[in-house]
Amino acid sequence: MFIPTYWRPNFNNINCSSIVGLLVNNFVRQLAPIYTMKRAKSGTAGASKKAPKKEKKSAEPAASSSQESSSSGEEGASSSKLVQSKPEYKNFEQFLAHLEQQRSESAANIQEFPFKKKRVRVLSKVNDVQDKCSGGVVYWMSRDGRVQDNWALLFAQRLALKLEMPLAVVFCLVPKFLNATIRHYKFMMGGLQEVEEQCRELGIPFHLLLGPAVDRLPEFVRSKDVGAVVCDFAPLRVPRKWVEDVAKALPKNVPLTQVDAHNVVPLWVASDKQEYAARTIRNKINSKLGEFLSDFPPVIKHPYGEGCKKVKPIDWPAAYAMLECDMDVDEVKWAKPGYKAACLQLYEFCSRRLGKFNDKRNDPTVDALSGLSPWLHFGQISAQRCVLEVQRYRSQHKASADAYCEEAIVRRELADNFCYYNENYDSLKGLSPWAYQSLEAHRKDKRDPCYTLEELEQSLTYDDLWNSTQLQLVREGKMHGFLRMYWAKKILEWTATPEQALEYAILLNDKYSLDGRDPNGYVGCMWSIGGIHDMGWKERAIFGKIRYMNYQGCKRKFDVNAFVMRYGGKVHKKKG
Repeated sequence: MFIPTYWRPNFNNINCSSIVGLLVNNFVRQLAPIYTMKRAKSGTAGASKKAPKKEKKSAEPAASSSQESSSSGEEGASSSKLVQSKPEYKNFEQFLAHLEQQRSESAANIQEFPFKKKRVRVLSKVNDVQDKCSGGVVYWMSRDGRVQDNWALLFAQRLALKLEMPLAVVFCLVPKFLNATIRHYKFMMGGLQEVEEQCRELGIPFHLLLGPAVDRLPEFVRSKDVGAVVCDFAPLRVPRKWVEDVAKALPKNVPLTQVDAHNVVPLWVASDKQEYAARTIRNKINSKLGEFLSDFPPVIKHPYGEGCKKVKPIDWPAAYAMLECDMDVDEVKWAKPGYKAACLQLYEFCSRRLGKFNDKRNDPTVDALSGLSPWLHFGQISAQRCVLEVQRYRSQHKASADAYCEEAIVRRELADNFCYYNENYDSLKGLSPWAYQSLEAHRKDKRDPCYTLEELEQSLTYDDLWNSTQLQLVREGKMHGFLRMYWAKKILEWTATPEQALEYAILLNDKYSLDGRDPNGYVGCMWSIGGIHDMGWKERAIFGKIRYMNYQGCKRKFDVNAFVMRYGGKVHKKKG
């Protein structure tokens, strides 16, 4: 594992009271000064870019449909600069202790850590923190629902420590969000209950505000006399609108800064445009891993303010009572929410399944995947932490570690890139011209059979493999990455129009999958149905030049009968 070491001169004479001023400590890459922040004034921040290479056609589907789907087979994001150390933990308790030790060895706290200023951008016109703000600094948690290994919370604590101010965490709970069901809310809120407990242990108040952020957060900031707000980053249009609205509604003298705590290389650093494919973003990301793929310092017990003495515990039953989501799709048994459950999943993957990942990740009958996508989606574990721990096994399982890092870094961050730079990330309007024109040319091709949404949702097709995949999605809230591609492509084949196919695929994925409403899900559907991040293939009916997948191809890859027997999908004749 690579942990950068720096010459650290003493810059205690620098006076910085603005958010931008706080970032000045990294103005030269080789220098990471530790300085004392005072309330005064200062400067600004930036981004970067690189050129693409050519890639040969692959006979295998590219990995776009999930956070753990198949890789292109290239070495990807392994980064030869990473230093490996053999894991010494022998059980889960030792693994958790190992994580704590890694943080403490990285730095005693975020003040003593060479924090990368490029992870942060100022969203408000003002960047000075007002003097005598009794409410201190607030981290508005949204996409990244965890305490440790969270660059956004770490930056908020860094600011609060430098200014000797209190620190608080706020989460705004909306009663309904897109196609989220009670399955998703229970997983998210279960994780937040753990966040509340961990915050309390660290003397950091956690507040659950019921209602839209644009209404509740500015009100909270005013009532608590908050001096600065830090938020995390999501590329999708709804959370981006939340941030835009909050930025306008906050008091004019309260700075708002955003930290990309989800990606290893911050999105705005990796690329300033929509990338055409993994091959065009891979080197841009890999060339920056030496700078950004470091370990995390710990979030520490916060020394300023009254801590949690006057903060009442969250009324979770009241929070559940205000929900207006679909109550019929309930929680699953295999995936427990929260940071500790995510760490257990990571521990078991590294110690038991990682060795099989490279050779068996496209086989749905073999337990070879990480299974981490639900926790990654809700931000209950950091992808960067997952990569760091997988890299520890690289001397034992090089091909698997490299393949996993390609998925967890390059492919995952490519999905964020697409959704951020393409407003039509969930529409045929977002397709490349060749793909749109190809689908358009085959719009009137005969679909036989042609299924309704209800028939698809209830697994009533003639394809027992597809039906079994849909049953897995409904029962377990997940689908094997390879089969998610097959599943979406068959929807294109069986629905009246490409628009309807994309709509149905997104709706079913968002409704049932624990990692629904995620950039990886949207890009997976767009890849399968619209060729995003892919290329033109042999032309055929309905699909045009979009890559084709079929039942016989699946039979050549894995034991289809074994998978069908596990989930019980049956062959159904089309009625009427």
